Amino acid sequence: MQRIVAPSMLSADFGHLERDTRMIDRSAARWVHIDVMDGVFVPNISFGFPVLKAIRKATAKCLDVHLMIVRPERYVERFVEAGADIVTFHLEAAADPRACAALIRRAGARPGVSIKPATPVGALRELLPEVDLVLVMSVEPGFGGQQFMPAALDKVRELRALAAGLRPELLIEVDGGISSRNAGALYEAGADALVAGNAVFGAANPEDEILNILNS
Repeated sequence: MQRIVAPSMLSADFGHLERDTRMIDRSAARWVHIDVMDGVFVPNISFGFPVLKAIRKATAKCLDVHLMIVRPERYVERFVEAGADIVTFHLEAAADPRACAALIRRAGARPGVSIKPATPVGALRELLPEVDLVLVMSVEPGFGGQQFMPAALDKVRELRALAAGLRPELLIEVDGGISSRNAGALYEAGADALVAGNAVFGAANPEDEILNILNS
C-alpha cells in the first residue's frame, strides 16, 4: 500500500488560495484534493473551473478532483482541460458509470468513483476493472468538519479484498474526518490516500500535520 495525503482545498483560506496551494506544494503531501459541489447532489456549492485553473498554476502536484455533482459526464472533459489529473465521480450520481469512467480516461485523466456511507462496496463490483481509484466517503458528502464514521474502516478492508481479485492495483482513498488520530488505522486497513481538510488547515503548522498523518 502507498501512503498519500491529499489536503482538501475546501478547508483552505479562500482569500489566500495561492498561498495555501503553494504550502501544499512544499509539503510532503502528494495530491491536492478539490471538492466540486453543485448544490443539487449535495446541499452546498464550492469550486468551478476558474478556481481549478488557478490552483493548477500554483502547484505541480497531482490535482485530485472529487465531483459531487449530478450528471458528471457533462463536465468531466472540462475538468481535465482545467488541470485535473484524477477525476472522481459518484456512483450514485452517474447515469452510466462505465461510460463516465471511459470518458475521463479518454480525456487524459485517471478515473475514480466514490461511494456514500450508505452505499455498499458490492455495488462497485462490475465497475472496479474500469477505474483506477475508489473514494470511500467516511462522512456524508457536502460539508467539511464532520466526524469520521468508523464503519469506513470495514468498507476499506472489504474493498481491498474485492480489488485483490478484480483490480489489484486499485488505489483506495478515504475522505471525511481524517486526522493523525485515525490515519494509521486507515492505512493499515488498506487505504492508499487520505483526504484531510480541517486537520491540516486548522493546524498551527499544516506541513507538520501532513507529516503526522503520513507517519501515523
